[in-house]
Amino acid sequence: MTDHEVAVVGAGLLGLATARALAARGRDVAVVEQATVGHPGGGSHGSCRIFRLGYPDPGYVTLAAGSRRLWHDLEAESGRVILHPVPQLTFGPGLAAVHEGMRAAGAPAELLTAAEAAERFPGVAAAGPALLEPESCVTAADQALAALAAAAPPVRTGFRVTSVADDGREVTLRSADGGVLTARSAVLCAGPWTAALAAQAGLRVPSAPTLEQTAYLAPADGAEPAMPIFIHQPEPAPYGLPVPGSRLYKMGIHPSGPPADLSRLTQDEDAALAARFREVAARFLPSHQPVAVRSERCVYDNTPDGDFVLDRSGLVVAGCGTSGHGFKFGPLLGGWLASLALGEAPDPAAARFALGRFSRPAGASTGSP
Repeated sequence: MTDHEVAVVGAGLLGLATARALAARGRDVAVVEQATVGHPGGGSHGSCRIFRLGYPDPGYVTLAAGSRRLWHDLEAESGRVILHPVPQLTFGPGLAAVHEGMRAAGAPAELLTAAEAAERFPGVAAAGPALLEPESCVTAADQALAALAAAAPPVRTGFRVTSVADDGREVTLRSADGGVLTARSAVLCAGPWTAALAAQAGLRVPSAPTLEQTAYLAPADGAEPAMPIFIHQPEPAPYGLPVPGSRLYKMGIHPSGPPADLSRLTQDEDAALAARFREVAARFLPSHQPVAVRSERCVYDNTPDGDFVLDRSGLVVAGCGTSGHGFKFGPLLGGWLASLALGEAPDPAAARFALGRFSRPAGASTGSP
């Protein structure tokens, strides 16, 4: 007899969001996790993330706006504050493309001259025109995970899946310590570990994980202006955001980390990245000390095109490839993955994220979500 209707592998952002969506539909769901919720080796841990509408692709702008409404629903449901409104400055050579993407999607934005940006946001040295995004937020990542976990079934931790078998009737998951779990369908949301598991079910997921690093900066003596979020476009994009409830400012470069060895993930600081961060901080953050008070490592689950992976083969669904910018879309993607797990057609916008795009001829368009 099958144990559960749906099994979700991975209790990070996507796994918990999927489990919550399934539980809200009254489904019998089991969630398994190789470590613990928010463990430092995954991609969902840490203090905060940027929530923004600013993308060159208007499709992503539209999706972000829809996801924001779902985050507010989760806030109301959980009683937790997840999105902290903070204005954002986007500047650099990629400014025009982001402005056009937002304009095409009808998202609010204000173009500032260099002088206007400097006067209104003295803590960030844009050194040129900047795009002000008034609807950006800082996402409290820890609160987001806690809210999703509270709304999902209890997580079975320490269950490291090593085998995924789909016999056409049910999916059998086996763990490293001999555990066995069966379900009518399974959703693999194990970040960069998803590719190897999905391959056992016939899903070829291209993945190139990197081990990224962020830095936490303290204000310089006597200088504590109200800090906005900033992103210097295009990639590799220096960025920064204030940490909710703290005097610290988080910064990084997206992306910049070396290839990740999933068997040897570490929280040790990368000296070369730390040196690059000091240069970025000295250039863009005059109100902060450039030497970090602490650093944090985070694994990115990257796809070749930077788009996510949401697809199904047989009874197995893969949800992965968040590529360092998927956190803001968590509840939206979780709902789509729940639909795939139940054999329902998700929103047509999800078609962009199917694996078939990697088999199209070079240059073929995937359209906008």
